[in-house]
Amino acid sequence: MSTRFFGDTAILTGRSLRHILRSPDTIITTTIMPIAFMLLFVYVFGGAISKGSAAYVNYLLPGILLITIASSISYAAFRLFMDMKNGIFERFLSMPIARSSVLWAHVLTSLVASLTSVVVVVGVALLMGFRSGAGVLAWLAVAGILFLFTLALTWIAVIPGLTAKSVDGASAFSYPLIFLPFISSAFVATATMPGPVRAFAENQPVTSIVNAIRDLFTQQPVSSDLWIALAWCAGILIVAYALAMATYHRKIA
Repeated sequence: MSTRFFGDTAILTGRSLRHILRSPDTIITTTIMPIAFMLLFVYVFGGAISKGSAAYVNYLLPGILLITIASSISYAAFRLFMDMKNGIFERFLSMPIARSSVLWAHVLTSLVASLTSVVVVVGVALLMGFRSGAGVLAWLAVAGILFLFTLALTWIAVIPGLTAKSVDGASAFSYPLIFLPFISSAFVATATMPGPVRAFAENQPVTSIVNAIRDLFTQQPVSSDLWIALAWCAGILIVAYALAMATYHRKIA
């Protein structure tokens, strides 16, 4: 990639981030639902869903973080759709700038907004009693997994952002992604689920990602879940990026 691409991307990303700073309700909105789920499951269902002596919020948090990300990336599709609808894309593309920088600016803005929401949710979890003896390397590994997961989902969000016919259509794709952690090990052990549901839960990406993050938080030895989680994130990212770029080039052709 050329120096021009990085310069153009930085300028356009700064523009998008300024919009978020002027309208922080985006981050507030995307954190309300995950925090509400966390409060509900810890203080209402937590007593019934026993996970031994450890606080239930410790078990719950990895899944809540994935819900936070899934909720946040719907705004990536929304912002992209609005730029397309308002003709801003066309104005940018008429300028002497790297064409892909327009798209990357939206992706990087989504990454910053999503990971900011994650930090807010972790802060609330700490107030609710979340504790981890994980060291710096384990926290960096968790951050790396969440970053890769966010990047993968953001490139998925680009596709409806470019192709949707309405605002609702642009953001509706995130609903199944938000629901996916509920059919995983995020809230209860998969061993408690009926056969077909358990088979699905144990072989979908959220379970391996949740298990990997949970092991890192609890200082457990690295298991196959970590490598499976990374493989899922990388695979989704590669496919989503290829489809998003193909869609983008068709759109601007």
